[in-house]
Amino acid sequence: MVHARRTDQPPIRAGFVVSKAIGNAVTRNRVKRQLRHLVAESTRSTTFGMDVVVRALPPASRRPAAALRSDLRSAWAQTVERLEAA
Repeated sequence: MVHARRTDQPPIRAGFVVSKAIGNAVTRNRVKRQLRHLVAESTRSTTFGMDVVVRALPPASRRPAAALRSDLRSAWAQTVERLEAA
């Protein structure tokens, strides 16, 4: 799940919410590292500044990396599209 707010500042700031429902500390940190890497890839194609919160849902810990990448890209594209329209 991706929430974003457009800002006037060019850098994109990202925060991550990975609750205990995801799993133990090792699992939560692994999911957070994966999401951090995927968001870094996604920010390269965004031309405006925004503040982003990425929330990992419980199934994220059981999904393969390719599926997580696909899910985040889809959510990111929808969010950017929504912000560009506003």
